[in-house]
Amino acid sequence: MANSMTGFGRGEASVSGYQLAIELKAVNHRFLEISVRAPRQLIGFEEQIRKTLQGKFQRGRIEVYVNLVETEAMTRLVKVDKDLALSYDKTLKALALTLHTTYETDIYRLVAFPDILTVVNPEIDLDTLWGACAEALNRASDSFGQMRRSEGEKLTSDLLQRLDFMTESLQLIAQRAPFVVSDYQKRLQDRIQTFLGEVELDETRLANEVVYFADRASITEELVRFESHLAQGREALKSNDSVGRKLDFLVQEMNREINTIGSKANDLNIGQQVVRVKSELEKVREQIQNLE
Repeated sequence: MANSMTGFGRGEASVSGYQLAIELKAVNHRFLEISVRAPRQLIGFEEQIRKTLQGKFQRGRIEVYVNLVETEAMTRLVKVDKDLALSYDKTLKALALTLHTTYETDIYRLVAFPDILTVVNPEIDLDTLWGACAEALNRASDSFGQMRRSEGEKLTSDLLQRLDFMTESLQLIAQRAPFVVSDYQKRLQDRIQTFLGEVELDETRLANEVVYFADRASITEELVRFESHLAQGREALKSNDSVGRKLDFLVQEMNREINTIGSKANDLNIGQQVVRVKSELEKVREQIQNLE
């Protein structure tokens, strides 16, 4: 069954003091485009996230939001740059001598200078964190994929119904087609007879004209090709492959065939069915833009 390109999914996972949440959102796109927004600590995971999603989906613009929250108080350490502190102290003493003033070492003033004291966060085990990230990503992509499949089922049902509508119109066109030639022959014969009056009609020339018209107005090949495109469309919709581009191509071909049918048949009844088919094709074209 064909999948929709739009969808939403969310997944969560926990690991050693952290809670990871990943959200996936997708809209229509001609190709697969993945945008990842992650906190600074997880920037290195962006390429792995893209590769994971590329193995699962084929079309759509997918936005990935990664959120990382600390669930426990993390032990932080204060680091002292002793060499820098001694350098500050030595420099201040030298400055005091130069200015002929007194200077006494004051530890509280020293630690106020930049970079003497720095707070160090505990290192994150990236391998462990990636395991949680992959778990959350899989859960998000599973719910995301399920939503796309559900939407795809609705789209597929609607599209199959529209293909059936077009099949009905083609059947009516095929039933009407044989009468187009006979109607043309009668109209031509009446028109010629009106002009000639009592003069005898040349049946041979009339027959040749009718044969020429029948050959030129024949739509058998177009009907056969259109039916073939419809069959391919049904088959594609029932498969699990990415079908959006194939269906887009088939719609272009069907539109070409129905335009030819309308121009060649030159018949009011067939023209009405041609309009109906073209209307359905336009609706199908809009719908398949949503399919993967």
